[in-house]
Amino acid sequence: MTQSGLVRKWASMGLHSLRDSGMNHRTACIIATCAFLGSATSTAEEQPAVVENLRVTILSTMMTQIGVGEWGFAALIETDGNRILFDTGQRPDTVQLNAASMKIDLSDVEEVVLSHNHGDHTGGLVTLRQDLAAQNESAMSTAHVAPGIFWERPGTPPTWSMAPKKAQYESSGGRFVTHESAIEIHPGIWLTGPIPRVHPEKNYGVRVNGEHRTGTVISPSGEIKDDIPESMSLVINTRKGLVVISGCGHAGLINTLEFAKKITGVENIHAAIGGFHLLQASDTEIEWTAQKLLELRTDNFMGAHCTGLEPVYRLRELVNLDRSSAVVGATGASFTLSDGIDPLSLAR
Repeated sequence: MTQSGLVRKWASMGLHSLRDSGMNHRTACIIATCAFLGSATSTAEEQPAVVENLRVTILSTMMTQIGVGEWGFAALIETDGNRILFDTGQRPDTVQLNAASMKIDLSDVEEVVLSHNHGDHTGGLVTLRQDLAAQNESAMSTAHVAPGIFWERPGTPPTWSMAPKKAQYESSGGRFVTHESAIEIHPGIWLTGPIPRVHPEKNYGVRVNGEHRTGTVISPSGEIKDDIPESMSLVINTRKGLVVISGCGHAGLINTLEFAKKITGVENIHAAIGGFHLLQASDTEIEWTAQKLLELRTDNFMGAHCTGLEPVYRLRELVNLDRSSAVVGATGASFTLSDGIDPLSLAR
């Protein structure tokens, strides 16, 4: 039995049981007291870390009221002393231009999370690292990724290929950290790693005349269908519940949220923010998604990028949310634990 298991056993036995086991009174008292204190400490240690303050600011998406818009996604995550850039937009300078428009300094942001390989999420990585390193050599120096992001994808446009970006980023002093499974990178801040596809959500590829099409990827075991296996999300355990940040949600919105619950042990979803690739979802798929969001007790929904406009409005209606809790995400829009969603006047 492990030490913690023995402590729990002693704590559950109590003083009289310990004495009945043959111990004298003094020894039993000492062990019972130590076991109680040890059990309390063990229980406290097992409680998940909770983030007290959080701000999410969208720095790249199509709709914009501040700065410039593009087909892409990026968001700045600020929480309890940590600043993390989630995705980097499509064009090399979009994130920096929009951050400047909002008077946001990115030079002390040292960590980047890349949700997946697509160029509309990785396009600004190298430029951000090169430009900001002049101000702070540690700026954007660590990029968190999941396995598969560097796998060769036949037919991928050169501008979307990760191979040259990897070489340029590493030559500038940046390093990639690959996560094969879920991990807590800071207290209360989790990366999902690859997300299990429990439900048959196909939030990837395109639909042509009702047919679902996608490319292929060269995996270690050979060429397979490219369902974006490296799709990864950021999960923040806050005092109000989980806040999940997604780039495109290629693993599926519900698969992602349910996995967030599983890895953290936290039940309710306080907010889902980012791209969720529902723009081509059918009415039936939207209705199924809405029912699952209800079951997950989802409080807030900010659908940006590839979520699509109509899906956001349909989900708002079906999940019994309103204009304050379910909006289309715009560049400059934000979410905080204290005030909820600030969509700016364009999307209000």
